[in-house]
Amino acid sequence: MDLSDEILLIIFEELNNVEMLNSLMGINRRLDKILRDPIFSSHLTLMRSSSNGLFHPLVDIMIDRFCSQILPQIHHNIKWLNLESLSMERVLLASDYPNLYGLGLYQINYDTILRLFSGKNPISLLFFQILSS
Repeated sequence: MDLSDEILLIIFEELNNVEMLNSLMGINRRLDKILRDPIFSSHLTLMRSSSNGLFHPLVDIMIDRFCSQILPQIHHNIKWLNLESLSMERVLLASDYPNLYGLGLYQINYDTILRLFSGKNPISLLFFQILSS
């Protein structure tokens, strides 16, 4: 028995979207179409949180897959990204994000802030683009 796309989307919305994208993107065209839906792919949290309130990067293989395969397919849907400092640059440089209006940065230190907000590096240009829109 095949479930309709609408039912699958409802089920997927109840699950962690980052894990769903990582696990199911690329399996078949039907799932890819559902996973690319803006309702499902507009807000991403690409980090883990621990019980002590600290934030940690996703495992490298998962970040690699997001940066090389997943983000380029859904970049135009992304409106909000939550990132931690260790993988932030990789994620932000993986694609352009024309509809990004919010960026949550976690566990970012002063030196990183200075580097990102000074000069004309690609990350600072992205920040200024977000702030001006």
